Amino acid sequence: MRLDGVRVLDLTRLLPGPYASQLLVDMGADVVKIEDTGAGDYARHMPPATNAGHGALFDAVNRGKRSIGLDLKSEEGREVFYRLVEDADVVFEQFRPGVVERLGVDYETVREYNDDVVYCSLSGYGQNGPHAEMAGHDLNYIGLAGLLDMTRDSEDEMPRLPGYQIADMGGGLFAAFAIVGALASRELGNTGGEYIDVGLTDAVVSFSQALAPEALTGGDPRPGETPLTGQFPWYDVYEAKQGYVTLAALEPQFWTAFCEAVDREEWIGTHMTQDRAEREALRERLETLFAERTRDEWVEFFEGIDAAVDGVYSPAETFEHPQIEARSYVERPEDGQPRVGFPARGTEIDHGESADAPSHGSDTDTLLREAGYDETDLERLRESGVVL
Repeated sequence: MRLDGVRVLDLTRLLPGPYASQLLVDMGADVVKIEDTGAGDYARHMPPATNAGHGALFDAVNRGKRSIGLDLKSEEGREVFYRLVEDADVVFEQFRPGVVERLGVDYETVREYNDDVVYCSLSGYGQNGPHAEMAGHDLNYIGLAGLLDMTRDSEDEMPRLPGYQIADMGGGLFAAFAIVGALASRELGNTGGEYIDVGLTDAVVSFSQALAPEALTGGDPRPGETPLTGQFPWYDVYEAKQGYVTLAALEPQFWTAFCEAVDREEWIGTHMTQDRAEREALRERLETLFAERTRDEWVEFFEGIDAAVDGVYSPAETFEHPQIEARSYVERPEDGQPRVGFPARGTEIDHGESADAPSHGSDTDTLLREAGYDETDLERLRESGVVL
């Protein structure tokens, strides 16, 4: 999983694209963050701020990148971009469809300077369709994708906002996967350069595999009435004396182990019953049972028992949990901002602390020199406002 020597020109901002390119950085890629000469990536200025003066979100997903401030609306700025493209492996953009054509940095134009480039467009709804040019955010995308409808216990409740951005993170992850796949295909000689169109909404629709078969064949899965959304009492969340507990005993052996552990062997035969009344009666008994102990007491009680029982934790509790600490991907530098690093573990994955997020335009001079510009050129470009 090493992308050393791969250069990515990253035109994305805020969360989805920067998360994708952060994953590429974590695999060793040289990601050049191309920002306008004004405010740059909006996430730089979003509260709360870190000790480095960046927005915390910006710092979280821009570690180890290099930044160049470049005015792509100017002809000379586009010429600088084209020079950078000549030595790039990937161009990654997150504008609304049509913007890159107006700027002159679209795929067809870029490939005139580098026919082997992998070009990825990441947008809310994809590059075509009636919603393609609509403004949107994560909430809009998960609403269209069917996920938001399924976040409630029943149709009598309002849909609930998920605690994390699903489309942004899922779409960013899929974009990174698609880029790496295209690079591998190119290196294997299967393809040359290519264009990739990733829609954040489409990524969430892809997550619907457990519900799609019914929805595609005339049915309409309803919240609280499917096996993984609350239909079964042996796969649900229960309130403890303090906190909440998850029970996910889908397989018979897990349910049997659970019933034996709590001395309720008479419940074993109810597993996967299709009798709604029997299920509701069981749910009530489970509610009574779990109310007898706190979350932590239940977690300790089931330690070493394969019953698929665990606790519900707050984000702060998660980062202090022994399991998360044991995986060692949360970085806690002595003089920097704590951050969540690359989550996969492996023999060829760098597990050290990543570099800091760049200041706006901090690498402009270095990158322009690498592209062949001399000191006179740098002074001229800066005086004209083409670069920051």
